[in-house]
Amino acid sequence: MSKPIRVVLAGINGRMGRLSCRIVAEDADFELVGAIGRSGSAYIGKAAAEISQCASLRVPVTDNLDEVLDKADVLLDFTVADACLAHARKAIARGVRPVIGTSGLSELGVGELGELALAQKIGALVVPNFSLGAVLMMEFANQAGNFFENVEIVEMHHTRKLDAPSGTAMHTVKKLAATGNRFNRQEVEEHEILTGARGAAAQNGVRVHSLRLPGLISHQEVIFGGPGELLTIRHDSFNTDCFVSGIRLALNAVMNLSTLEVGLDKILRLNGQAISVPQPAKSGN
Repeated sequence: MSKPIRVVLAGINGRMGRLSCRIVAEDADFELVGAIGRSGSAYIGKAAAEISQCASLRVPVTDNLDEVLDKADVLLDFTVADACLAHARKAIARGVRPVIGTSGLSELGVGELGELALAQKIGALVVPNFSLGAVLMMEFANQAGNFFENVEIVEMHHTRKLDAPSGTAMHTVKKLAATGNRFNRQEVEEHEILTGARGAAAQNGVRVHSLRLPGLISHQEVIFGGPGELLTIRHDSFNTDCFVSGIRLALNAVMNLSTLEVGLDKILRLNGQAISVPQPAKSGN
């Protein structure tokens, strides 16, 4: 059996952080060697097991990334954009491969990390959405974008989400831009009675609308319109279980990269070859 991939997890106390603890604890292919929490939090210094309810995760939670990076192969980050960018810079400089699930990173930030990864010849992944269903939703939208001239995106999330539009919506915009088409050509001079009522317009003309309501988790519709018809491509996440396969896939795949990639679609179709989703190796704990 090969050595497990050593993981430092940043953002351990969020819902994605706790999910990642469960993945690492249940899979012998991974080993948690560091856990990063928000500075000043009451759980700093406690064992990761107390937060994650995974008894095997005995490493202490720290707010000092430098203490644990040298032990790691991969940094899995679910923090906030500014902190994540600083974490990823440090990781790449130390030869640790970042897998970034944090949303809200700017194009400049992603570009900077790409240059750093290229210079170090080290793999990195920025993942707008770890759900394989969401990846397929974006792929199908890309295909439909070759046949429709009008499209709008409606993304819907819980009220504690910080960034708008979501990383998934922005990645969908990029997938549509890859068609080379310009969408939603203006037919009339619109007048917004309430500013923003028509949503935000991306450079390629795609309109994006962000909803934030209690009761929502993570949902997105890509709505295409043509003469006499609508095509709606929708994905719904009802809990974090849908992210398990994608996180496992990303942790494995980043070890075989030498540059930064954005999106799980790049991994699933890397070099034109389909990569199967790895199943967990039972830890026996």
